[in-house]
Amino acid sequence: MSEYEIKKLQETLNGLGINSGPEDGIWGRRTAAAVRAFQRINGLRADAIVGPRTKAALYPGPIPGRDDGVAVQSPAQSIVWPRQRDVSSFYGKVGTNQKLITLPYKMKLAWDLRRTVSRMSCHKQVAEPMTAIFENTLQHYGKDGVSDMGLDLFGGCLNVRKMRGGTNWSMHSWGIAVDLDPLKNQLRWGKDKASFAKPEYEPFWEIVEAQGAVSLGRIKNYDWMHLQFARL
Repeated sequence: MSEYEIKKLQETLNGLGINSGPEDGIWGRRTAAAVRAFQRINGLRADAIVGPRTKAALYPGPIPGRDDGVAVQSPAQSIVWPRQRDVSSFYGKVGTNQKLITLPYKMKLAWDLRRTVSRMSCHKQVAEPMTAIFENTLQHYGKDGVSDMGLDLFGGCLNVRKMRGGTNWSMHSWGIAVDLDPLKNQLRWGKDKASFAKPEYEPFWEIVEAQGAVSLGRIKNYDWMHLQFARL
C-alpha cells in the first residue's frame, strides 16, 4: 500500500476506536494489530492483509487510492458491532469516551420511582443508535404505551463494574448496554416469567435489532432486561 493508503487506513481505524498508532502513513506492528482487531470484529480472517473484503468492510464508498469512482459496498448496512471479547479494542478503556444523550421521553429510576432521568451517559459510538432506539420506541408505542409496558423504567447504562459472578468487565462498563424494567425481567428469568418475552414486546426488540443491538433474552433466554451493542 502507498503511504496515502496506510495513513487513510490508520485514520479510519482510529476513528472507529481501534488504536492503530500515529497516523503517519508508516506500516508498523500497531497498525497490523489494529487491522487484525478490525477483521476479528467483522468476522474476517485476522491476517492483517488489507484485501478486498477488509477494504469493503472499512470503506462504504470508493476505496482510498482508487480513481475509477467505483463504490465498494460494505457487507453490512450499518456498523458491525464487536463481539464481547473485542470490545476493549473497539471502544477503548472502560468508562471513557462517553456522551450525554437526551432521551425522547423521561424515564423513572427502577430503584426509586419518585425520580426521573431525561439524559443518560453512553459511549459516543453508540449515542446515535441508542437515541434512535428510544425515539422509535416512542413513535411506535406512544407515551402511554411506553409507560404501560415498563419501557420507561431505567435500570442503568454506564456502570463500571465486573460481570455478576465473573472477572470480566460488564458491557455496562463501556456504556454500551442498557437495562429496562429489571423487577419484571430479573437476571435468571426465562420466557415463562420475564415480561419482555411477551408477544407485545416483539416490535420493541425489532427496533433494538434494527440498530444492530443485541437482546440477551432473545438469544440466551435470560437477562431479558438487557440490550447491548456487542455481539456474543
